[in-house]
Amino acid sequence: METSEARIAKIFNKNDVPKVCKETLLGYRQHILRDFDRTAILTGREDFPWEEKYVFGGGSRVEYEKLKRIHPSYTDEYELIDISEDIIEENDLVSALKRLSDGKRFEIGLSWLETKNKKSKDHQLLDDFATWVANW
Repeated sequence: METSEARIAKIFNKNDVPKVCKETLLGYRQHILRDFDRTAILTGREDFPWEEKYVFGGGSRVEYEKLKRIHPSYTDEYELIDISEDIIEENDLVSALKRLSDGKRFEIGLSWLETKNKKSKDHQLLDDFATWVANW
């Protein structure tokens, strides 16, 4: 079975995993846009930073539900619109998303996302991307 390290290196036609930088991020972006199923439903890998105090305690449940209407939540479902080639934040690609429940649009770091269908090829693609961003 191929490891995430081998799959990532293969994307770049290298023997080793390249360092995360603007050039390699844009290369990974091209790979995702070429191979990703745009009908895949996305969701958060884990709670988004603004949600932490509500998920782990300390924040009001009522306030959290109210804020979720105007902010993206890791529990929401999204459709991928695009991945920016102009904006890179904290060594992460910025994805443009549409929330399925109300059509609101958000920009979220791609490494924060996963596919709802954990058995899809796209799930592995995004998981490898998040692993690469976090470790290289």
